[in-house]
Amino acid sequence: MGLFFNRKNTVPKEKQIQEISLDKIIPNPYQPRHAFSEDSINELAQTLQEQGLLQPIILREHQGDDAEYEIIAGERRYRAAKSLGWDKISAIVEEMDDEKVASLAVIENLQREDLNPIDEAEAYVKLMETNDLTQTELAQQVGKSQSYIANKIRLLKLSDKVQKLLVDGTLSQRHGRALLALEPADQDRAAEIIIADGLNVKKTEEMAKDIDGYLAAKQVDQKAPKKATKKEKTVVNTKPTKDFKVQINTIKKAIKMAKDSGMKVKYTEDKGKDSYKITIEMLRK
Repeated sequence: MGLFFNRKNTVPKEKQIQEISLDKIIPNPYQPRHAFSEDSINELAQTLQEQGLLQPIILREHQGDDAEYEIIAGERRYRAAKSLGWDKISAIVEEMDDEKVASLAVIENLQREDLNPIDEAEAYVKLMETNDLTQTELAQQVGKSQSYIANKIRLLKLSDKVQKLLVDGTLSQRHGRALLALEPADQDRAAEIIIADGLNVKKTEEMAKDIDGYLAAKQVDQKAPKKATKKEKTVVNTKPTKDFKVQINTIKKAIKMAKDSGMKVKYTEDKGKDSYKITIEMLRK
């Protein structure tokens, strides 16, 4: 079945643009986009305020008591107009069955290319169910590869928590795919680690192979003694050799280089019978 991708929202000659009250309109129940960006709606509202509505929305008559019309296409424009407090909006009323409405709603959003990966995956599933398509057939219809469709749909196997993180952009879909082999509880644990440690995809893949091992190694690393940060001391205690003077001169040259670099350095010398001790103290400014 074709999904009418070439359909244009042009106004047929026999169709008339009507001014419909916003109070008589309800959103599309088949809308695949579950989250609308507030910033995006505000930007569109500003455009409507400055330039007006350049393209009418598409409606169909609604069979119910709560409204007279249902949106087929143009829900963002409807929301933006509502945010501006408009009473009416320009619209074209068409006759369309549920199957076509569902398909058009999905297609309109897919063509915008800004669906989050979970909404996009659910949209593909809905298209296949509504139009009785296989993944291969759907891929041909939407101009994607079958593997692209399959990888998107696999994201729906992630836990609810991880899916929400993909929706809000906290995790990328590549992070999500790296967790697919884990049980839901482990997916949630892994997601927390990714966020806490700022893991990239490669490190996520390594961590997902052995979460407990990763945490154990991290705990050992945290218990390791930390290096001094404010004050460092170095003590050189050596017995004289036939190159004794050369060694002392080398150490003093190193001290001078440290001073020249701007570091505050103090040192003391202690000449013993069988030893020569130099204590060096380096302080950060």
